[in-house]
Amino acid sequence: MRELPLPTSIQEKEQFYASVTEQLLADFSGEIIAIGLYGSMATRSASRYSDIEMHVIITDNCTLKEHEFVYPPFKLELSVATEQQFLEGAKKVDDSWAIRTGVYMNILPLHDPSALFKRARQLPLLIDEQDIRATMRIFMIWEPYETMGKIRGNMEMENFHYIPIGAYDLVWQTAKLIGLWNRIWYSTRAKTFQEALAADSIPEGFEPLVSRILTGKLEDTKAVYACCEALWEGLNIWYEQLGIQYIEREMPQFK
Repeated sequence: MRELPLPTSIQEKEQFYASVTEQLLADFSGEIIAIGLYGSMATRSASRYSDIEMHVIITDNCTLKEHEFVYPPFKLELSVATEQQFLEGAKKVDDSWAIRTGVYMNILPLHDPSALFKRARQLPLLIDEQDIRATMRIFMIWEPYETMGKIRGNMEMENFHYIPIGAYDLVWQTAKLIGLWNRIWYSTRAKTFQEALAADSIPEGFEPLVSRILTGKLEDTKAVYACCEALWEGLNIWYEQLGIQYIEREMPQFK
């Protein structure tokens, strides 16, 4: 078995990110507005194999670039942005809102004299319902509709190896929609499906397909396909109940 990735204790991680913070502040004196941890280290849910993820907020003239590297036994990701870029990202509404919002909501400040991270934490909660609806409408066309077409097409062509892949994609896309509509953000990708199931509003058919994926019961192609069809039906009914119309009733005019 290959040695890397290596396990490290929380204390070892803390010592490493403290030294990185000290080095950044020394190398870019006066050009760093804030530094903070996000991800599992910020939420106190890190395993021995978790990496270290850090926000570094810089002034407009700072030359620091983003870095992601392995320096055994650690893996470190430095996400670098100006204050304006960071705050704009916190306000953004897109199909990945439920996946990425945690990086703004769950931050452990390491250097934040202006309380920037506290201010940023308020912004994802201010998203407008009309923006949510517009995002869900276009995402339905981009992803779930296309995925269901692939599932049906591959089933028809008897390319059964694709069906579990398509099923996972459909569940992942639905989980993103559930998070956005319910305005909940997922703590980690590893728990996305379980946390989506706990949302107040979810489409029929989501739970049975999630259950198959989480338990690895994907060998029965016909059963998996039937679950995909059930979720697709439930997803469309859910949209109707929410009043989100994604199907054109008249041919759009291109001119």
